[in-house]
Parts: sequence; structure tokens; C-alpha cells
Amino acid sequence: MNATINNWLAILNEQLMSVIGDINGLLWGHLLVYLLVAVGIYFTFRLGFIQIRQFRHAISVLKKGKDVESGISSYQVFCTSMAARVGTGNMAGVAVALTVGGPGAIFWMWVMALLGMATAFVESTLAQVYKVKDVDGQYRGGPAYYMEQGLGARWMGTLFSVCLIIAFGLVFNAVQANTITAALNHSFEIDRKYAGLVIVACSAFFIMGGLKSVAQASARIVPVMAVGYLAIACLIVIMNMSELPAAISLIVKSAFGWQEAAAGGVAYTIAQAMQSGIARGLFSNEAGMGSAANVAASATPNPNHPASQGFVQMLGVFADTIVICTASAAMIMLSGVMDQPEPASGIGLLQQALTSELGHWTTYFMAAAIMLFCFTSIIANYSYAETNIMFLNGNTKKGLFTFRIIVLAMVLFGSIASLPVVWNMADASMGMMALINIAALVLLSNLAIKVIKDYEVQVKNGQVPTFDRSKFPELSQLDGAWHPKPDTAKESR
Repeated sequence: MNATINNWLAILNEQLMSVIGDINGLLWGHLLVYLLVAVGIYFTFRLGFIQIRQFRHAISVLKKGKDVESGISSYQVFCTSMAARVGTGNMAGVAVALTVGGPGAIFWMWVMALLGMATAFVESTLAQVYKVKDVDGQYRGGPAYYMEQGLGARWMGTLFSVCLIIAFGLVFNAVQANTITAALNHSFEIDRKYAGLVIVACSAFFIMGGLKSVAQASARIVPVMAVGYLAIACLIVIMNMSELPAAISLIVKSAFGWQEAAAGGVAYTIAQAMQSGIARGLFSNEAGMGSAANVAASATPNPNHPASQGFVQMLGVFADTIVICTASAAMIMLSGVMDQPEPASGIGLLQQALTSELGHWTTYFMAAAIMLFCFTSIIANYSYAETNIMFLNGNTKKGLFTFRIIVLAMVLFGSIASLPVVWNMADASMGMMALINIAALVLLSNLAIKVIKDYEVQVKNGQVPTFDRSKFPELSQLDGAWHPKPDTAKESR
């Protein structure tokens, strides 16, 4: 009897894996890749290449973003979104891209980041426009909110919220915990159960404090982990400075197949380079998926205009992909480990590069980097989910404590177990989430671009940008955080 039940369960699991695999293949292998690229191109042209024109201005906005009298600053929000974006994908994912698509994949990763900067700008601006205050006076917003208020489609926001909660709030946090305990077990032979309990305790300390606690922790941890990782990368680049021009040339030539033609052989096709690089860029910076927009809405922007947060989040995409992913690629390519007869794969390839250049002590450095990257992802992913739990509950804290306990339980579960079907379901949820968000971004694009141009006009006129909602009739009935100026309201009477 037990054998029969086990056979049926095995068959059911296999069929479920097959169905979910087909869904993920459709979403991530074809549909979403093309859609996200198309949306990135669309916003880049409609905004006049704002990610290039206003790059220096974006840096100045980020600097000003540290100065707020109350609430969560733009700088803290920037660090929180970076905490969620930067993870093992920036290390292992880049190694996989190089292995599968060759050096040319890095070029297409850069292109995807450049396009994604425009998409991130738009979704973060919309998140600010449609933000509201919760019961504690904290700003909340994101795709679910602009779907409900901007499109009048609460059902759409509800579906988005459920998908995000499954993917980011639960499963991805289990994946991050699994990565941490595996690294600790491999490097220091620490029992995964005990490591998992420590991770749960540390996560609980910040998660129970809510969004503000997560933002404050991210603002302290993210700069340290980023600077440490980039310092190691810079050291390896300096040690191999003479090889740098050749590496850059190889990336560009491989991206268009010129290197293979010149060498007389075919190592990687243009299609392989494009597919691998674009996928890496999408998964890494999350532009267009609607995840980072959830925390973007929580900022008290400086200048006090929705578009100012768009500038900040645009820099997040740049830092994640152009800076950190490129650092990983540089360490691998300049070390020469890819030319070895049997190179390692995934995170092992990066570890092999570090060991060959700097010695065995880098094993411990990598373990520390993985722990920091993954831990900050856990608490930042939770913050995304918290906002969507509150959306479902009418911006009240009902059920929030119970959800926090469930998140911590998933972190513990992920520390000691690995269920591929669960991870694949999370990929499917994230794919659906991105699909819904793309539709909302396109439908609300005219308003977003109008708000962004209002900001640019004020800067051009030498003004400090401020948001006057009365300029936007589309928002006249909106019960949100932004209100018309008092004198404008009187004149309208």
C-alpha cells in the first residue's frame, strides 16, 4: 500500500515539475525576455535616453537623499533595493553566463542594464505617485497600489501581491538561507541545522522591526559588503592591468561573433551570448519585475517629487549590473581560469579565480560575501512582501505577525531542505508577477512620462522640483500621499 502511494506521489511530482517547467520555459525562455527588452527600449526612447542624459543628476539626487527630517530616506531605500538585488546571482549567475554564452554575454548584460535603468525609473516614479500612508504613517506603495488606484483594477493588484508574496516573501528567502548554510557547511563544516537557527534569529531581529528596521540595517550592511567585494575585484584588475584592454576587446568582439570568425572557429554563437547576457541582466537587476518599486514608494524623496526616487532607483540597476556583475566577470576573465582544461562551474568558477590570484584565504572571503549578500536579500525580500500583505489587508497590520512567523519558518526550512519543485514554482510566480507589472507600466506610461518631464522642466528653470498634483487631472480623485497645494485648492473652489 505504502509503495503504491509513493509511486503515485513520484508520478504526481514528476508531472507537476513538467508542467511548471513548461510554464517557466514559456515565460523566461521567450515571452518575458522579449517583453522586458521591448519595454526597456520603449521607455528609453520616450524619455530621451534619460539614463545617460541625467546620470550625473541622479548621483546628486542620491546624495541629497540622505537628508530627510522624518521617515525613510531615499538613500536607505536605495540600499534596501540593492540588498534584495545583490545576491549569489551576481557571483554564480555571472559565472554561468560566461560559461554558457562566452565573454560576449557580458556585453549584452550591459545593454540589458542600460535599458532596464529606464524601466526602473518609470516603475519607481509610479510607485511614488500612487503611494499611501498606512496606520503608522509609513508610506506604502508599489505595483499593486498603482494597479488599484491608477487602473482601477484591484483584482490585478491582488494577483500581483499573491505572486510576489509567494516568490519573494517565502520561497526566495528559503533559497537564500539554503545558500548560506551550504556555504558555511562547505567552508567551516558547520551543521546546517545550527546555522539555520542562527539565520532565523538574526532575520527575526530585523523582520520583527518592520520596514524601517530593514531599511536602517540595509543602509549599514550594503555599503560594507559592496565596498569589500569591489575592493577585491579592483585588486585583481590592478594585478592584471596589462590584460584588461584585451579582455574588454574580447567581450565586444564575442558579442557580435567577430572573435570566432577571426579565430577560424565557433566557440559561442551570437544567439548564445545574447540569450545568456540578457537573462543574467534581467534576473540580476529586476527592472520591470515590480519588486524594487515596492520599497521605492516608502521613501520620503528629496527633492519632494515622485520622479526624484526614479533617479535613485535607476542608479540601483546601474550599481547592480554594470558595477557588481562586471566586477565578478573581470575577476573570472582576468584570472584565466576559463582557459583551463576543466574549469569549474557556477560559484566554483569564481572561487577558482580568486584562489588562483590571491590564495586559499579567499575561500573564507567568499563564504563571508555569500552570507552577507544572502542575508541582506532575506530581510529586503521580506520588506517587499510586507507591503503587499498590507495591501491585501487594507493597509492594516492584520495578520502581519503571523506572516513574519511563516517567513522565518521558510528560512529555517530552506536552511536544511531543498525541493526543486518549490523553487520552480517561485520562478513561475515571479514570471507572472513581471507579466502583470509590464502591462500596468505600459497602460500608465503616459502619466509617468508626464510626471518625469514636469520634474525636468523645473530643474531646467533653475527650480527645486516640487510636486503639484493639481497639474495632473488624472490624479484629481486620488486619495493618496500627494495633495494639491492649499492655494490651488482654494482657487479651484
